[in-house]
Amino acid sequence: MENLKKIFAFILFLTGIALIIVFFAYLNLLVIPEHQFKKYQTELSKFTPTDTANNAEADLKALNKKIDLLNKKAQRLTPGNAFLVINTTNNTFELYKNNQIIRQGRCSTGSFISLEVDSTKSFLFETPKGVMTVRNKVTNPVWTKPDWAFIEEGLPVPPMGHSSRREANVLGDYALILGDGYMIHGTLYQRLIGSPVTHGCVRMLDDDLETVYKSLPIGSKVFIY
Repeated sequence: MENLKKIFAFILFLTGIALIIVFFAYLNLLVIPEHQFKKYQTELSKFTPTDTANNAEADLKALNKKIDLLNKKAQRLTPGNAFLVINTTNNTFELYKNNQIIRQGRCSTGSFISLEVDSTKSFLFETPKGVMTVRNKVTNPVWTKPDWAFIEEGLPVPPMGHSSRREANVLGDYALILGDGYMIHGTLYQRLIGSPVTHGCVRMLDDDLETVYKSLPIGSKVFIY
């Protein structure tokens, strides 16, 4: 009899454990997921398709407005007449007129070579970047050699105005003066056009230079980057 009581008590214990397991399984599989689903539906109901469409339309209008403002700003900054754009990385140019490219091709810009004179003086041969202006135009230009041209050749530097500083027939048929000693001009070394080999000026092929010279009046902008 005592053994039957023990067996019965053990069965009741196992039954209780099983009921607890079933209860927690019920919570995890049905009650909790259902509660979370209802919560999700409640949050989702706050965002109607109409609201979403209205927000997307408002965002699109705001974006279009920003694009229009940027286009107007670009038009204000872009010269209305002819201008030149020079890419010193690729050594290329684009000639624009009425915001349309009318000619493009290769050019040569600064070599970035440094000429060391002494511990206190050196020359870096680079083409300046930024917005420059055509200050003057010259046909059959004569090169006025700067100090570095003599130092580079190992020659004594003559005084300013000395006849040895003037050298003709080396800059091509045309030159556009940009200021501070920088020019757009031709070269005797046509085969090197497209390479960074200059002392800072911009060199062009003869045909390209003629077109640029005739297209850009004094005061035109030259954008160098």
